[in-house]
Amino acid sequence: MKRVFVTVGTTSFDDLIERVTSPEAVQELKSRGYQHLVLQVGQGSILPDPDSCHELTLEAYRFKDSIAENINCADLVISHAGAGSCLETLGADKPLLVVVNDKLMDNHQLELARQLHQDSHLLYCTPSTLTETLKTMDLAVLSPFLPGQPKHFANFLDRALGVQ
Repeated sequence: MKRVFVTVGTTSFDDLIERVTSPEAVQELKSRGYQHLVLQVGQGSILPDPDSCHELTLEAYRFKDSIAENINCADLVISHAGAGSCLETLGADKPLLVVVNDKLMDNHQLELARQLHQDSHLLYCTPSTLTETLKTMDLAVLSPFLPGQPKHFANFLDRALGVQ
C-alpha cells in the first residue's frame, strides 16, 4: 500500500491540509497509486475525519513524540518548509515535496526550499500550486541528500539564506 505522509510541524498550516485533502489533490494522489494518507496537522484548526476521504485511507493526528516512523513508512512526504522536517525526511532518503507557506512575511523557508530544489533534493510548491505539482511531479529526478557533513550543511545554509 503506497503511503503519503503530510507534516506541518509544530505550528499550523491549514492551507496545506485543506489543499492536500481537496478532491483534486486526492484524485492526483490516487492516480499515482497512493492509497494511504497520513496527516500530522499540528496546531491547525483542521483535523479531518478519517471518513471524510473516500478515495484514500485517511489518518490524522496533531502531534506525536516522533514522526520518524511515519516518514520511514512513507513513499512520499509532503511537508512544510521547516528545516527540521526537511532534513529528517531527506536523511531518511524519502522523496520530498515541500509546500512553502506563502503567507509568511520573512520567508526564509522559501529560500531553503529553493536551494534544496536547485540541488535536486526535493520538489517544492505553494498551497495554490500543490495539485498541479502532484500532477506533473517526477520523483525520479531527485538525488539523495548525503548526511553527516556538518561543514557542508553549514555552507549550504549560508548559501540558501544569503549569509556569507
